[in-house]
Amino acid sequence: MNPLVVALILGTATPGGGFPVYGDAFAEMVNAQDSSLAIQTQNTKGSAENVPLLEAGKLDLGLVAGEIATAALAKPGTQLRIITAMYSSPGMFAVRGGSPARAIADLKGQPVVLGTQGSGLTVMGRGVLEALGIEVKPIFLEKAADGPAMVLEGRAAALWGAGVGWPGFTAVAKAGGRFIAPNESDIATILAKNRALKALTMPAGSYPGQDAPLRTVGSWSFVLAKPELPEEIGYKLARAIHRAEAPLAARLPQARETTMRNTRNAAPTPEFLHPGVAKYLKEIGL
Repeated sequence: MNPLVVALILGTATPGGGFPVYGDAFAEMVNAQDSSLAIQTQNTKGSAENVPLLEAGKLDLGLVAGEIATAALAKPGTQLRIITAMYSSPGMFAVRGGSPARAIADLKGQPVVLGTQGSGLTVMGRGVLEALGIEVKPIFLEKAADGPAMVLEGRAAALWGAGVGWPGFTAVAKAGGRFIAPNESDIATILAKNRALKALTMPAGSYPGQDAPLRTVGSWSFVLAKPELPEEIGYKLARAIHRAEAPLAARLPQARETTMRNTRNAAPTPEFLHPGVAKYLKEIGL
């Protein structure tokens, strides 16, 4: 490889989930903006594995879901830093079209697919159920891609997931499924008990048959950098991501939120921004 090209490994998650889809699009579009960057994706077990891999320097960049990112950045002395906000992840359950369940409480005691063990989505789903005091029979997956079939074949009552364009939800919705989101009382209860989550809305038309916006809760996912990533590389990444905003949004609907403005706004505090990103944001007036 050209010695002037910086090779970076980006950790994603297990095949079949939203992170590998996003990671591939992100790497391709960002690389196209700067010939000195060569981001390569690597499948991992997800957010819960990406954080320790980043801390150990075994990944240069990692996709990390909201609650896990918030917890990682809050650890005393952490040097993990934000490269960019990915997208907000409004969370909810998907069920078969003929399911009798109409509210989250109707899932009590039922088998529910929560996701893979290392996924930040799984952490969010467990947090929502715990906040509401609803006990289900949780199903944890080896591969995120296995979840939709379990619901459609009747082996599970519901599938937890989040975000626009999430593959699991797309599969269930295309087969005539529908969504169950928390009601306003549920939302208030969840937010009071889980400060890492925020009130979010799933826009209408995010999935086949979803004609109305759905109010729910969720969090922002981030691309985090390993502690020793140089300021110069962080700056180059921020500049390339800014230039890639339009083509990335055209390539992937959920990537429409991957912007430098959202990065500034979604960061828990400015100090969690990578120094190179902070420098670039200042340079462009953000």
